[in-house]
Amino acid sequence: MKAFVTGGTGFIGSHLVDDLIDNNRFDEIRCLVRNREKWLTGKQYTKVNGDLFTITRLRNALEGVDTLFHIAAIVKAPTKDEFQKANVDATENLIRIARKSGVKKIVILSSLAAAGPSSGAPLDEEAPMNPVSMYGESKKEMEEMIHRIHTPELSITILRPPAVYGPREDQIYTFFKLMNKRICPIVGNGLKPEISMIYVADLIRALSLAEQKQTPGVQTYFVSGPEIYNWNQIKDITSKILGKRPVPLYIRPGLVKKIAGAVESAASFFGTYPVLNREKANEMVLEWTCSNKKAADELQYQPSVSLEEGISRTIHWYKKHHWL
Repeated sequence: MKAFVTGGTGFIGSHLVDDLIDNNRFDEIRCLVRNREKWLTGKQYTKVNGDLFTITRLRNALEGVDTLFHIAAIVKAPTKDEFQKANVDATENLIRIARKSGVKKIVILSSLAAAGPSSGAPLDEEAPMNPVSMYGESKKEMEEMIHRIHTPELSITILRPPAVYGPREDQIYTFFKLMNKRICPIVGNGLKPEISMIYVADLIRALSLAEQKQTPGVQTYFVSGPEIYNWNQIKDITSKILGKRPVPLYIRPGLVKKIAGAVESAASFFGTYPVLNREKANEMVLEWTCSNKKAADELQYQPSVSLEEGISRTIHWYKKHHWL
């Protein structure tokens, strides 16, 4: 059995590659590497130099592959065209090449952002898709494209996780870094909006279960952690693990958008695009919750890492690697 992984140098992809290596499900793991190996350095895998538009290399790399895991994506960019190219066009290109190469199973990582925010009840897979950011819109368009181009012999599974946290993660990490400095910014009153989250190991387990389900056609699943959380819970657990009492800063949603606009404008002078931007602010002020029921029924997926255990493991890793 042979697997091909895109996005293997990143946060989620590198954990997936670790799992594939440790569990010996495949005798060869090929990973697309655009520039640096990063988290893959020194690991037992086959390196494929290139990107999602290097047609010949992709065609050669996908020959003889049983399962394609498509994890690569961009999560922040200043224009819709950049999201379209990276998240939609590149995915279509990859699926078409995989199909011609005889790949039978494809697992693709989407996002809760594709479906949009919830409103008082966790979203399920029947909910209409109403993204509120360019990133979410690109993932929605990606999913729609997959349904248009799939063929009967292909088994494609799309997973939609909410916010993913854990070792190596560098965006939610900003929250933990501020907490370590005894500052705790919270959008809203701490009770609302609520959010779903998933620890990276639970997401990797879901990817593994998705790979093993060979149902023809396109299947889509939300996967998340064991509960729905609010920011007061996250604050209290993080404070306990760090052994510090941060000052909570409750920020009105309207102010979050103003701050994000100012940060994005300032960053543009330096030719950068910040983690806190107008697009991200549009998402931060809303509720993001989803239901695992379909994944539990059809994939036998059950999350096993509690929020307290997940945050504890994450902070321990940050400290060990001198991020905190």
